[in-house]
Amino acid sequence: MSSESTDSPEESPPQPVTERKEAEGDKAETNRRGVPGIGLILVLLLLFALAWQWIKLPGSIGSRVDYSFFWQQLVEKDNIESVTISDSILSGNSVLTGIWKVIPPNPKLAEDKDAAELEAKFNTVVPLLEGERLLVALERQGVTFEARDVSVGPLQQMLFYLLLFVPMLIFLFIMMRRSSDPFGSGMFGSFIRSPAKRFTPSDKHNTFDDVAGMEHAKRELQEVVEFLKNPAKFQRLGAEIPKGVLLMGPPGTGKTLMARATAGEAEVPFFSINGSEFIQMFVGVGASRVRDMFRTAKEAAPSILFVDEIDAVGRIRGAGVGSGQDEREQTLNQILSEMDGFESNEAVIVIAATNRPDVLDPALLRPGRFDRHVTIEKPTREGRVGVLKVHSRKVPLADDVDLNKVAGGTIGFSGADLRNLVNEAALNATREGKDAVDMEDFDAARDRILMGAKREELLNEHEREMTAYHEAGHALLAWLMPDVDSVHKVTIIPRGRALGVTQLLPDEERHSVGETRLHSELAVLLGGRAAEKLVFDEFSANAEDDLKRATGLARRMVGYWGMSDVIGPVAFRNGEEHPFLGKEMHEQRQYSDETAHVIDQEMQNFLNDASGRATQILQEHREKLDAIAVKLQEEEMVDRDELLKTIGPPVDRRMAVSKVS
Repeated sequence: MSSESTDSPEESPPQPVTERKEAEGDKAETNRRGVPGIGLILVLLLLFALAWQWIKLPGSIGSRVDYSFFWQQLVEKDNIESVTISDSILSGNSVLTGIWKVIPPNPKLAEDKDAAELEAKFNTVVPLLEGERLLVALERQGVTFEARDVSVGPLQQMLFYLLLFVPMLIFLFIMMRRSSDPFGSGMFGSFIRSPAKRFTPSDKHNTFDDVAGMEHAKRELQEVVEFLKNPAKFQRLGAEIPKGVLLMGPPGTGKTLMARATAGEAEVPFFSINGSEFIQMFVGVGASRVRDMFRTAKEAAPSILFVDEIDAVGRIRGAGVGSGQDEREQTLNQILSEMDGFESNEAVIVIAATNRPDVLDPALLRPGRFDRHVTIEKPTREGRVGVLKVHSRKVPLADDVDLNKVAGGTIGFSGADLRNLVNEAALNATREGKDAVDMEDFDAARDRILMGAKREELLNEHEREMTAYHEAGHALLAWLMPDVDSVHKVTIIPRGRALGVTQLLPDEERHSVGETRLHSELAVLLGGRAAEKLVFDEFSANAEDDLKRATGLARRMVGYWGMSDVIGPVAFRNGEEHPFLGKEMHEQRQYSDETAHVIDQEMQNFLNDASGRATQILQEHREKLDAIAVKLQEEEMVDRDELLKTIGPPVDRRMAVSKVS
């Protein structure tokens, strides 16, 4: 068994794998790129030329006046000396520029205090269909005028339309500056390079000593560490170390931590990347990134290359959506090719992690690629104690805190769950203004994780009573049945998505479950519903989750585990359970409709028997059921000690597993 634990040390920023130069070379490259290039100077000159041409446009000469004011000065005042009519390259209208004989007062001065006096020169926009009347008026007043077509100027037209493409040119210029290779990097060099992060030995602070538990995984990976430290020791007898190690386990158990600890123990460079970082919308980009990543790892050998969530790119080929030209499959093919390309003397170990090994392509798992499979499970009791010690190093603990007791009450927790437990306990102590974290804070944190946060909901008297009997039914059945988990706490305070919760905690760890225990668990799951029917002669909607979980358990008992005498020792798998994983897309149901009907009947029989058994036990102990329900309505939460005082000692129990809500 194994466990996850981390000590959250401060780390230096990870360095991309593409930085392959020495410190001096990197500094020189930075200085070189810091100097503006010829392309940037040309872009600046272009912008300056555009600004200059803009200043020379007719619409920017003199003061802008309304056409009506210009017409008044032309016809009534005879105050126009000369004009020039030009075509605007911006709007397509005609722009008239001219010179006053005598600068008239600005009519806007009376309305706008910020308006300035008019200049000697002016400009205005000539309305459409005004050309002929304007020319007649100019000729009648004896005004010298000139027509000019500025739109035909090739330089101005080129500069104006080029302005539309300046942002694109700047973007392409920046993309080209980010790379130096002519083709392998080229304009899209940074796009096809591997985004893997490099950690040098000085960056890593994790070793096997920082990992609590995981003794089996440590033994499996110790050979990898020894090979990286002393390859000649194995090559002397012709032995070859596995090229790939696959870490398998549920989320939060410490697969990533174990890979980093292996690199830290061996004191070699560590390259980390997530499987999803290979995939892009362009086919071939992922394969290019794989080539770049493996090439860099070989240059830094001895080294460790870690691929997290490899199932994102390593799923079974040829099934589901997509084809052989799919980007994901191209990337996977490149990974397979690179792992085959390792020479026996190349000290590069590929470590991958996944929580779905069942969907990986068999070509990845064959000998010669990922030879060694290491399973990392949730921690044992001793492992949980070690994990709690690691995560509570920086947390001030009160004298009443017993980490062994906390570990005993967290069976089934992963390393990430335990870290969250310590953090929630510290947050609870902070909210209450304590100076140290005590056992009460750990209990509150566990309740919050298992049952959810308290909700501020007010139930009416009938709902409150029905909820109390519902939870009392769960609690009493678990109290009286010797082969299920022991009752830890019962509450009718709304938590999470439930109006009430009966929390059961295991007394010991178990790795196998028998048929008798499963039937008892079905009875406990249906106990709340049975109590409602017994007391109120009706069912409520509160048992929705209970029915869902009981139905799923009964289906597995009948169809997967062969616990039905009618069905026999046969497993009937539903091939469409996870269609989007690809592997099961084309699987057909391997049994007839008649067999499916028999399975459904057996499930109903299991559930009806469990419901009848629950009802019978509750009828025989009706006074205890009423006592628990009354206690719940009075205090809203009843723990194990109060149950002991209320209904007496429980039946001797043997094993335990989960919670009922």
